[in-house]
Amino acid sequence: EVQLVESGGGLVQAGGSLRLSCAASGFTFDDYAIGWFRQAPGKEREGVSCISSDGSTYYGDSVKGRFTISRDNAKNTMYLQMNSLKPEDTAVYYCNAKGIFYSYWGQGTQVTVTS
Repeated sequence: EVQLVESGGGLVQAGGSLRLSCAASGFTFDDYAIGWFRQAPGKEREGVSCISSDGSTYYGDSVKGRFTISRDNAKNTMYLQMNSLKPEDTAVYYCNAKGIFYSYWGQGTQVTVTS
């Protein structure tokens, strides 16, 4: 059974930090590009950051310089280190693993940033 399980969300003040984790199982994690998306209330889901199977990274303009994506293939886990958080970062954050034929999603974890 394929699973992506996020953790690490929570409530934080503006300027603070959180580290999201996403533990994967049920598929060959190394072969998949992985990424983080977020969806704020009333808004469409948007891409935050992604990292390919070879380690190439991409960041959305709104998080560049503040967020860092990483993966540990030995642990089948991906991370999103979020620093200098802003109220506009408030959203449900989802991890995603995308292969040639399949794409998997986690259940989401809430991140709330207060001003």
